[in-house]
Amino acid sequence: MTALELYERHRPELFGIAYRMLGSSADAEDILQDAWLRWSTVDVEAITHPRAFLCRIVTNLSLNRAQSAVVRRESYVGPWLPEPLVTTPDASGGIEQAEAISLAMLVVLETLSPLERAVFILKEVFGFGYAEIAGMLERTEASVRQVGSRARSHVQARRPRYDAPAEVRRKVTDEFLAACIGGDINRMMAMLAPDVTAWSDGGGKVRAALRPIFGPEKVARWILGVLSTSIPDYGVYEALVNGRPGLVVTSGAHPDSVGCCDIAEDGTISAIRLIRNPDKLTHVRLAG
Repeated sequence: MTALELYERHRPELFGIAYRMLGSSADAEDILQDAWLRWSTVDVEAITHPRAFLCRIVTNLSLNRAQSAVVRRESYVGPWLPEPLVTTPDASGGIEQAEAISLAMLVVLETLSPLERAVFILKEVFGFGYAEIAGMLERTEASVRQVGSRARSHVQARRPRYDAPAEVRRKVTDEFLAACIGGDINRMMAMLAPDVTAWSDGGGKVRAALRPIFGPEKVARWILGVLSTSIPDYGVYEALVNGRPGLVVTSGAHPDSVGCCDIAEDGTISAIRLIRNPDKLTHVRLAG
């Protein structure tokens, strides 16, 4: 296979690594362009394992980018949420490894150090062995094992305890959306878990809560306030957000917000994440 054919064959996986590392599809695409420039100068016939070689390039480029992102996040206005991957509800095949790429999971990964994130992603998501990862990162296998164990424990302690089936997510999301549009605050509150938390990411560019919002009444009133005062001529559409049922809120013909919910075992909504920063919505395409 040619260098281009090998690159295209592994491109989805390479994007998956970069996106999970950075939480941004725009940054992930930049990483893949840089990776191609490096890969195109390599004698591919001399490479025994092209997949591992390409993953090594992308991982190290992502690590460099992630280190500078840590500094930028320190001055970020309000809660930071990942840039969403939005597809239509009938998209065939969905997103590979949807659980590992959900917004909730990406938020957990963000709490790891860049090195911990790299080791966890390569080992737990893409199945590389510790010896291979050690070679990619130019570290000892023992140190990589230690980092991997620490990262896995951290993720296990913070990941959502319950993963609702897609049909339950869609049903609850649709019912909650109907209550929001109808302004039925009592119905909204009844659908929210007692310890519900809502995060909104405006990046200081549009209206968003600067801190997480806790409790059914505060969350419901905040959502109604956003819909009634911040989004003129709004419309709401079903979508897959990082492979999970979610929604896109539009203002006129443009995407204004992308949201998704976590569902508790009793069918109530335990968490809401709403991305409003326009810089994170440039890749969102509306159906039709």
